[in-house]
Amino acid sequence: MEKIIRRKSRQIMVGKVAVGGDAPITVQSMTNTLTSDVKATIEQIRRQELVGCDITRCSCPDEDSAKALKEITKAVNIPVVADIHFDYRLGLLAADNGAACLRINPGNIGGADRVKEVVKAAKANGCSIRIGVNGGSLDKRLLEKYGEPTADAMVESALEQAKMLEDNDFREFKISVKSSNTLMMIDAYKKLAAACDYPLHLGVTEAGGLRAGTVRSAIGIGSLLMAGIGDTLRVSLTADVEEEVKAGYEILKALDLRHRGVRIISCPTCARRGYNVQKTVEELETRLAHITKPLTLAVMGCVVNGPGESAHSDFGVCGGKGGENMIFIAGKPAYKVKSENIVDELVRLVEEKVS
Repeated sequence: MEKIIRRKSRQIMVGKVAVGGDAPITVQSMTNTLTSDVKATIEQIRRQELVGCDITRCSCPDEDSAKALKEITKAVNIPVVADIHFDYRLGLLAADNGAACLRINPGNIGGADRVKEVVKAAKANGCSIRIGVNGGSLDKRLLEKYGEPTADAMVESALEQAKMLEDNDFREFKISVKSSNTLMMIDAYKKLAAACDYPLHLGVTEAGGLRAGTVRSAIGIGSLLMAGIGDTLRVSLTADVEEEVKAGYEILKALDLRHRGVRIISCPTCARRGYNVQKTVEELETRLAHITKPLTLAVMGCVVNGPGESAHSDFGVCGGKGGENMIFIAGKPAYKVKSENIVDELVRLVEEKVS
């Protein structure tokens, strides 16, 4: 099987997490609590950590939020990116209070002097920076030039902003060129990847709810990853923040780029099924959510595709007649189990393997 060859990008550090180069593609999310509510924000980040979030981001719209990072960053295990807009002073404050990275748009925080101050604070505190370009918030000059948001406009904006940081002898940054238009986002990232070697943060912005947003993100992010483009990603969903992380890992698993937890292969079911496959999968997803070791589990309803899929899985079950279903271990048929005992048996096998 052919492996995806990743674009060669330079590597930066976001706290203790490497992004770019030969580092694993990282999965990010963002909190939706008030950052000034320290307790709620810490609790939410800890939930993100449990599902494998590598890096999280917190909004810093005011001084209280930026100052709250000091306590938040000490209480969590993953690096925190401070989301800064318009007021460059909040970037300085966030850097001084523990942010591992500043997400800024150099074009909307003022002139060259203010960018210089942000870079100075980033250097002093060991912060990296993410240049965040969004198709919905391009500056008026570029909109007048291109007539509307376009991939070329986003790339031009990103490269202009990159130069602002380079002019201050700062290269510890990554870039995103997000859009809610999936095709525009794909085009922009491909053009940006060809124009620079900075690590790229992938995402379809304002992607939508859990189902629609996951599909749009899988198409946009997945297409770029297949082309070797992308060093870190966020699946932006109008849903629980943990779902963003889970969706991100599913995209990476599907492309064999990174594995975490149990990957369940299951059939769509038909009249041949020997047990309730849908209910079984739903219960297994819930009961195995705490597993972090990469494993593959085949949950198949009948003998048409069941043995073949189970042959390539750590564990599997293949539906049989009369409520007697075959358990597979390491790809080989092992013993039969009744339908009502399938979930308990597979959970036992998985937990014994990872213990």
